[in-house]
Amino acid sequence: MRQRHIAALLLLLLTASTLYAAPRRDFATQYRPERRIAVDTRREGDSLRVYLRFPNRSLLRRGFPLHVVGWADFDARKPLWRDTVRQLARRLRSDGDAARVSFTLPLSRLRNGAVLSMAIGPAEEAASGDAAWLRLTPDYLTRNFILTDSVGQPLLRRYLQAREVFGVAAYGPDQELSAYRYPLSSLAAAPPMSGPGALGPQPRTLSAQDSARFRADQLLRLPAGLYLLRVGTGPRAGLLVEENQFPALTTADELIAPLIYVTTSAERQKLFDAPEPKKAVDLFWLGVANNSQPAARLLIRTFYGRVAEASQLFSAHKAGWLTDRGMLYLVLGPPESVSRVGAEERWVYRGDAQRGGTFIFRAKPSTFAPNNYELVRRPEYESLWYAAVEQWRKGRTAPPGR
Repeated sequence: MRQRHIAALLLLLLTASTLYAAPRRDFATQYRPERRIAVDTRREGDSLRVYLRFPNRSLLRRGFPLHVVGWADFDARKPLWRDTVRQLARRLRSDGDAARVSFTLPLSRLRNGAVLSMAIGPAEEAASGDAAWLRLTPDYLTRNFILTDSVGQPLLRRYLQAREVFGVAAYGPDQELSAYRYPLSSLAAAPPMSGPGALGPQPRTLSAQDSARFRADQLLRLPAGLYLLRVGTGPRAGLLVEENQFPALTTADELIAPLIYVTTSAERQKLFDAPEPKKAVDLFWLGVANNSQPAARLLIRTFYGRVAEASQLFSAHKAGWLTDRGMLYLVLGPPESVSRVGAEERWVYRGDAQRGGTFIFRAKPSTFAPNNYELVRRPEYESLWYAAVEQWRKGRTAPPGR
């Protein structure tokens, strides 16, 4: 009998521990635009309002609440606290195929550097890498405004098209908005095996080109540039404003620029100098595809689709495809698995012996890019990188993630 009691107690302890001691989380979903839950916040007095956008209503589990969990870090095994959002059905708003919801949390429960996870479904889903995850940086804890579209819907992104109509929804009435414009960067990331200084000397600071003031409640249009926005005397936040249909690519120059990762400078210059650069780009891909038009169309769709997705995911201080994570996403595809430990993020590509590997990124936040990560470059990445580039050069796209 005593052995039965001991066995039952052990089973109870094991069951309870599985709710908290989750296995190593895989955050690869955070880099799948069709599944990634967008998050933003606004400080409202002694509360923090959290905004979520689910890309597809199929991600909403009917009959389940929205679970919110606080963690010490991304790899924590036990939560600091758990909560649920009440009256979820009343809060949910349709947005085409997507859905939105917002709710508030008391600031007394939140601390700088901690992490939130959120999901609609069974409690364990909020502890998985598929949930919405957010590091509570000073930007997210103190910023007293969010960006909205022309009808007041939260944008939940830090980039705009030039002259796109948008608004700034500030907490509190009669607020003044200050906008400081800085030059855009077109500097692409250095290859993964590059040594220090591969990109040459970089300025430590940027000087504002101009500034303007507006009412925080008026609709705005801004010319292209990198901006810092500030409402009243609150904290500043970065905003990227790009030309044309960003993140889509529409001009010849926009189509040629990302080829920097898979072509030589002479090849790109030949495309720029062509009488009809767009036609020259098509002919370039047709040549890569051994004159097979279906294969060329697939290459174009895959390559430029990844450019646009990288810009959706990683744009901040510059277009997302120019960043370290954007470079790998474009050439190697979405990572097959992602782990986060402290200030590090590891991307794993399994592939074969030539194309498999693990890349390590380290957090390097800034005012313009609070979620920026830089790749830890290593000479041993050279063979993996050139093998991936060769796949593009031979008309065989690098294998995508899961």
